[in-house]
Amino acid sequence: MRRYENFNANWTFVEGFEPAWVNTLQSGETVRLPHTAVELPYNYFDEKLYQKAFTYQKVIAWEPGFEGREVSIVFDAAMADSVVTLNSHEIIAHKDGYTPFEARLTPHLKQGDNLLTVKIDGSENPEIPPFGGQIDYLTYAGIYRDVWLKVTDKVSIKNIKIETPNALADSKVVTAKIILANPETLDASGSVHVTITDKDGATIAQVETPLTGAETLVTLTGIKAAIWDLDNPVLYTLTAEISTANGKDSLSSRFGFRTAEYRADGFFLNGKNIKLRGLNRHQAWPHLGYAVGRRSQEKDADLLKFDLRCNIVRTSHYPQSKWFLDRCDEIGLLVFEEIPGWQHIGGLEWQQESIKNVRRMIERDWNHPSIIIWGVRINESQDSHDFYAETNRLARELDSTRQTGGVRYITNSEMLEDVYTMNDFILGMEEMPGNNRGRVVIREQAETTGLQAKVPYMITEYNGHMYPTKRWDQEQRQAEHVTRHLLMLNAVAGEPSISGCTGWCMFDYNTHKDFGSGDRICYHGVMDMYREPKLAASVYASQGDADGGVVLQPVTFWARGERNIGGVLPLIILTNCDYIELTLGEAEDKPLTKRVYPDRDTYPHLPHPPVIIDQRSMTKEEFGSWGLTWMGGTITGYLDGKAVKTVEMPADPLPTTFEIAPDSTALRSGEKDTVRVIIRALDQGGNVLPFFDDPVSLTLSGPGRLIGPELSSFKGGVTGLWIEAGDTAGTITLTATCRPFGSQSVTFTVE
Repeated sequence: MRRYENFNANWTFVEGFEPAWVNTLQSGETVRLPHTAVELPYNYFDEKLYQKAFTYQKVIAWEPGFEGREVSIVFDAAMADSVVTLNSHEIIAHKDGYTPFEARLTPHLKQGDNLLTVKIDGSENPEIPPFGGQIDYLTYAGIYRDVWLKVTDKVSIKNIKIETPNALADSKVVTAKIILANPETLDASGSVHVTITDKDGATIAQVETPLTGAETLVTLTGIKAAIWDLDNPVLYTLTAEISTANGKDSLSSRFGFRTAEYRADGFFLNGKNIKLRGLNRHQAWPHLGYAVGRRSQEKDADLLKFDLRCNIVRTSHYPQSKWFLDRCDEIGLLVFEEIPGWQHIGGLEWQQESIKNVRRMIERDWNHPSIIIWGVRINESQDSHDFYAETNRLARELDSTRQTGGVRYITNSEMLEDVYTMNDFILGMEEMPGNNRGRVVIREQAETTGLQAKVPYMITEYNGHMYPTKRWDQEQRQAEHVTRHLLMLNAVAGEPSISGCTGWCMFDYNTHKDFGSGDRICYHGVMDMYREPKLAASVYASQGDADGGVVLQPVTFWARGERNIGGVLPLIILTNCDYIELTLGEAEDKPLTKRVYPDRDTYPHLPHPPVIIDQRSMTKEEFGSWGLTWMGGTITGYLDGKAVKTVEMPADPLPTTFEIAPDSTALRSGEKDTVRVIIRALDQGGNVLPFFDDPVSLTLSGPGRLIGPELSSFKGGVTGLWIEAGDTAGTITLTATCRPFGSQSVTFTVE
């Protein structure tokens, strides 16, 4: 039967590449995959540091179990332009940096040691999407996803395509297309046994049928099963076992029963109208670039679903990790997945490579219930009829169960896709010279599509570069940043013909010199690069119901002189509470208390409008004027008449608490297991000190390493790092030392 195991350990990494290296193992650094070729600083660096060739090598010792079988290495992804050589024989070349490829070793394996060499090239090759123009993100070189050793019989299963044609029926049907791998075109006659099991391993359906060639369509009927939904994402596992004249094999894939449809009157999941609310996500981290393991990929999905309370994510602007997509399946987070690209369309060779990306993306991911639409257009590109007619045709041929979309920012664009997906950045254009339209939040659909009739429609980006905001920017900018996200969500919620929106973007990200703030960062996120939330993150979090977590976030640093005109009014409080009470002053001073309800007049369409304290509910005199004593404040949120959360805002914030907050203290040895650690400087009310920027010294002991500098500065009261486990079990201790607080340690267990 099949052998499929992790092949990440003990690679030799060398900067550069020479053709003669494929003949001899080079001396270099021993690394574990996923791996980034160059670990970059947080900001201010030259991105050309990784835009060159690198070499990865590994010795594969012959095993008796290889005899008479198919042996290959499966790369989940490598950036980019990969060439794989075994014992001086070129096995495969793969240009795309975001989709998997398989290097068949069988013809060139020999007794004894076998030298596997992988050349990757981080140069921005203009013949490979997304390159050829400028792109507003970095494409970090390296074998940055997992690699697997695959050993099968001569005839095996290449892929399974699962469909659920009547997902909402009481008695359900499943079709499974079993696609064989048979590189030597041997006799593949035989049978396939298909089983469907639930999460507990119980069989709910099974059938056995003869194989009918390279592809066999199997149908299972009379299935009683639950649907996959946002709040109850039930998954099942389909396992196909083949028995042929030239071997046996087994392959499993998870799937779910659900329907998803974009219509002119909105988006419908399982027949229910749902307003899509989400963010765009890059697969990038400080220092490590793309090269993180499973835990960090899954954590991003959890942050989107549970912290930011989104119901959809767009994988801007390329297919992302299978660990991320698997987690979206598990937690009920919808996905808009798209091919690599950014504005530029290259020549014929480039376009053919992009069309191959459509195939590779869909064939990899067609069984994920979380994926509801295929993005088959280069992000923000111009129209190109023949090119996009073919990407749409191929997508529909490969998967007729999902609609296609194509993200543009130009208006009156030719609609070859099923859904008109639009980056609407009209909000913010009021600041551009010559604009006389004023503050427009979203454009009418007819203005962007140029069509008379309504069509399936989704806004796929907004804000972002129109109003970049750092987590430590002045309070008035933070309030405007929050307001722009509120305005967009409210406008989209109030228009039934818009299926939903994904804001730009989840978190800040490193970029080329041509973009961002000059330090190689685009500060476009509602979180920073460490995934620490900005105030605008609570715009999204507060739209989730309180049973998933109470949100009570005042949009203020609570200081009399931070704003241009002084004071903190108007004060936005992002919350999913029924109402709040604001108390000023201490109890012995006869404090003033005001009860204020959400502002449904300004934001009538939001599930949970913010509370806004302004002249309607409190006068400036009640706050006190400039030159008088500044008072502390307390905000309390209420649900069903009961206080459920309180925020204390001291009048005299001081460094009080040194918080070290790891996502977990349990790590796994022998794999690329990285865990995020956030360090915060908090005042006596537990609030982040927004302008605290002292240095913090970091030391690590034990079987692991610190990812990031050993001497780091707080950025707006927060800094972050990652801890990576080593290959042995034991205990890791992280010690952080900072002037006002002294030293503090946290211990991690590596198993």
